[in-house]
Formats: sequence, C-alpha cells, structure tokens
Amino acid sequence: MDLLHTINDPHQLRRLERTQLPELARQLRQYLLETVSRTGGHLSSNLGTVELTLALHYVFDTPHDRLVWDVGHQTYAHKILTGRRERMATLRQFGGLSGFPRRDESPYDTFGTAHSSTSISAALGMALAAVAKGERRKVVAVIGDGAMTGGMAFEALNNGGVHPEADLLVVLNDNDMSISAPVGALNRYLARLLSGRFYASARDAAKQVLKVAPPPLFELARRLEEHAKGMVAPGTLFEEFGFDYVGPIDGHDLDALVPTLQNLRARGGPRLLHVVTKKGYGYKLAEADPIAYHGPGRFNPAEGLKAPAVAPKPSYAQIFGDWLCDAAAADARVIGVTPAMCEGSGMVEFARRFPERYHDVGIAEQHAVTFAAGLACEGLRPVVAIYSTFLQRGWDQLIHDVAIQKLPVLLAIDRAGIVGADGATHTGAFDIAALRCLPNMVLMTPSDELECRRLLATGLAHEGPSAVRYPRGAGIGAAIDRSRLEPLPLGRAELRRSGGAPRGRRLALLAFGPLLHVALKVAADFDASVVDMRFVKPLDLEMLRSVALDHDALVTLEDGAVAGGAGSACLEALQALQLSRPLLALGLPDQWLEHGDPAQVAASIGLDAAGVRQRVAQHFAALLGEPAPQQVAANG
Repeated sequence: MDLLHTINDPHQLRRLERTQLPELARQLRQYLLETVSRTGGHLSSNLGTVELTLALHYVFDTPHDRLVWDVGHQTYAHKILTGRRERMATLRQFGGLSGFPRRDESPYDTFGTAHSSTSISAALGMALAAVAKGERRKVVAVIGDGAMTGGMAFEALNNGGVHPEADLLVVLNDNDMSISAPVGALNRYLARLLSGRFYASARDAAKQVLKVAPPPLFELARRLEEHAKGMVAPGTLFEEFGFDYVGPIDGHDLDALVPTLQNLRARGGPRLLHVVTKKGYGYKLAEADPIAYHGPGRFNPAEGLKAPAVAPKPSYAQIFGDWLCDAAAADARVIGVTPAMCEGSGMVEFARRFPERYHDVGIAEQHAVTFAAGLACEGLRPVVAIYSTFLQRGWDQLIHDVAIQKLPVLLAIDRAGIVGADGATHTGAFDIAALRCLPNMVLMTPSDELECRRLLATGLAHEGPSAVRYPRGAGIGAAIDRSRLEPLPLGRAELRRSGGAPRGRRLALLAFGPLLHVALKVAADFDASVVDMRFVKPLDLEMLRSVALDHDALVTLEDGAVAGGAGSACLEALQALQLSRPLLALGLPDQWLEHGDPAQVAASIGLDAAGVRQRVAQHFAALLGEPAPQQVAANG
C-alpha cells in the first residue's frame, strides 16, 4: 500500500508517471475490499470503477473541473483519492463518512447524489454556468447503464445536445448492471456492445475504406460508415442527440482510458464516452455474484459472504414478497410492478413463480405508477413495490393518473421511516404527509408483520388507490399464517392498552406503525392507554373521539415527518369533532437525518423509548405530577 498512502489528493496523483497507475489501481482495489468488508457498504459497484476513477482524476483538474457521479454508490475510490482515506473506517456510520457524494463533505463532491439519472442534468447546468460566468472549466458526468433507463437522463441529453458551447463530457459506464440486472429495450441495445469485437471490426474496415477512397467517393464512404456503425453501436443514438460519441473502450484498461480522456478533454462541446466495465472487478466472488455483493454487511474477504448461523427473522420485504405470491395464487388479476428493485423489494420468488405477471420497468418510477394505472383501467389489480424515497419521483403520476381516477392501484411502500446507513437521501420521511392529502387515498401503517400482511390484503380489496408503508429490515417476529388472506375492516383502529383509573386516564398514546412497540414500553411507565391506529386515512374517528373524551392529553407517534403527518391529521380531526385536547405530535423532526445505525439515529432525535418517555414527561409534567427533565432530545 506504499504508493496509495502517498496520495492524499488528486494533485499528488497527477504527479505520478502513467506507468505507475496500474499498481496504484491494484492497491486501491485491495484497500477498498479490506475497508468495506469491515464496515459494510456498496462493494461490487466500487470495485468496478477503480480504473475509471483514477483516470478521471489523473486527466482532469479536479476540483476546478467538475466531476458529477450518478447515484454515487460507486464513489468510494473517489473518496479515498480526495483526502478521505483515513476516514473510510467510519463509512456509513453515525457521524462518519457518507456512502454517497455530499457537497458539505468535500469540495471534490461537486453535487450531492444518491438517486438515479440526475448527473447529466446537474453537469449540464454546471457547464452552462461556466459559460455564463466566462470561466474555462470542464464538466464530467459519470452515469451507469442502469441509470440510463431513467427518463431524466434522456431529458438532459435532449437539452444538452443543443448547447454546443457546453464543455460537457458524459461517461457512460456500461457494466450491464445497476443493482438488479437492468431491463428494457435500451439496455438490450447497449448490452450488445459488451465485447465490442463486431463493432471494432466494422469500424476498422470502414476506416480502411476511407483511407483508399478517391476524393469524389470520400463523402459517400463516410456516410456509409456512419450508417453501418449505427447498425452495431449506440453511437448514432447519442449523436442524434447532438453528442459526439466515442467508444466503447475497456474501462479497466488504463492504457486506453487515459489517452482517450486526454483527447476528449482537449475537445469542447457535448460528447459521450462509452466505457465497458465489470461490476465487482478484481474480486472473483463479487464478479461471480455482483448482486449479492452490491451492498453487503461486514464479512471476511478470504471467505466471502456466508449464511448466518441462526436464520434471521424475515424482513418486511420478505413478508411482502410472500404475501404477493399468496395473493397472486388466489387472484389471477394480481400483477406485480417494480422500478428496478426486484431483490430489494422481495419480489424474486414472485418473478420466478409468476413471470408473466411480473414487470420490472427499470429505473422509471413515473412510468411505473402510470403503467400500473393503465393495468387497473383494464380490470387488473396492480401492486407497485417501491421504496418510500423513490415514490417521491412518481408524485405527479400518483395524483393525476391514479388518485383523480380512483383506480385500484396498491402501493407497497418499503423503507418507510429511518433507513440507517443510506442517510438523508433514502430516509422515508415524507410519504405520510404526501399521501394523506390526496382524495380517494387509503393509507395504512402496520405495526408488525402480521398486520402488514393483513393491511396489504385490505388495500388489494379496496376499490380505489391505497398504500401500505413498512420499514426496512425485520419486525418483532410476529407469527404468520400464510393460508389466510383476510383484510382488516377499513379505517378501524385497535385499543392495545387501557390505562388504569384515575391516573391512567390522563394520557393516551396513539401509534402509527412500528412505533406502537415504543408506545407500549412508555405507556407502562405512565400507566397510559395505547391505540394502534393502523390507518392514517381514513382515521378511525370513533376511536379518536372516544379516546379524546376519556383522556386529558394525547401523544401521537409516527416514523414519518411530523410536519403534515399523522399527528397533524389527528389535530385536524379533533378540530372537526369540536374536541379540544392537548396533543404532543412525535415523529421525524424538520431536519435532514444523518446516516448511521437506525437505533442510533432514532435515539439522536428522541424517538427511542427513552427519548419518548423523556419528552412526554417534560411536555405533560404538570398533568402527570412529575418533575420535568432538564435535558430533552431534539423536538419533533
């Protein structure tokens, strides 16, 4: 590692001889493997971009030249080379390095990313800003082939191609993988280029024709070459957008990468370099199974990933996947839809058992929602499995194409609430506030795995749009009977604990989702009542009225944003019922949450049992007859 440890910023990298770069790449890849195996994180995507990262920083004058990474889960080598090597031991941990680029972390992180298909738009904005300011600056966007299935990437290409003054280079990193295997006609088109042999042979032959062609035939030969090239390469596609296309070239061959990038750096205008890489490159286990090694936890690199000695409790994603298979077996109208998250959303078994009813639409959340609306129009029952943070991208389609038309589309919203190591960009904070204001929407918050299954059945049976939100990871281990698919009564809450008289009648905790189990712990200290609300919309107004009349104060708990959330819904309902009760709304505060272990993040914002207990005691000190604590966690 001697060579790697001499590089603390790209200026030092650029002092190396080009012949030293392969050895640096080897050391960098080994360091990546050693550090990520100790912390967990995105591995195979980062192993595949080592040479590309080295070449970009070697050729371009970063950070003066802007480097924008799409998604950003392939930037660990970039972080190591830009002064953050010693902090890699803190990767994705509370208070440590982010797993994605962050502008407040380094001047080399020119644009914060974590969601797909944004890089070309941001880079084009930077390139045109340099023109407007009269600055000489190169801008590079690095985008994967999976991200190229996102419509926003093509919107940016469409816009960028009409700006010849923009000094913009788009690097298409073609590894035939995003997280799951990418899908769709575009990916099949790009995948033909993985070897590049046929294209290279055709192009070489065309060059020979051009060399010997008499001047009168030169233009004809050039045109014939362009048309022939368009039959075997995506160059014509990008050139029609106005980008000069170069490639494909081997993204692991520094002797090809560096001179090609140097030539492209000397040119101006919109241009696109197509590089072919292998996800997991250099670590045979990751090369063989890049999906398994996409985001592993801690492991021994010498042994690779191993099955846990004790089978873990099933995750909510697994609970959903099992339910979807059972529902599909019982009802031929059930269709599964996902925007490129088959494994993450627990749909592998469904895809295997019902391939004709499984649709991975690529990284295209807007399309996924409207596609489901079209299915529903024809009498089918589409279930869209989507992460909370990605549902935000289909917001207009959910309003315009689903809710207004009252179509029976069920949203299975995974990763709701605190997500942990992925941080602010992936926190499922906003779905409650966003969905509950939509007319015709049913919004459900299961507190455990059994309720998740039953509420999914409730949504499927509903003649209109519905959503079930559930967290990342495992629940409490509630027993599941897969032979049963009965729905719950629509809009019906459940009293889970009745406070004792007279002191216990003073306080009631209204829980939405998994925070029910925090509420039950806290209620024991105050002898308070606890209600599992289950439904954010429609609220159980009968239960809310009864609890308000029987108690002096209320506390709502939710793992979503407090602003406009379920607590706000309860306040609005109490006002409509002409009931006035003190209400403390607890949930995710009006701030961006840091990455880290979910339990640590929850404790940092006062949403663990100790924090909730402290905040309730402080807020209702007079009512409960207890002294208020002096130190209270951040107010939600």
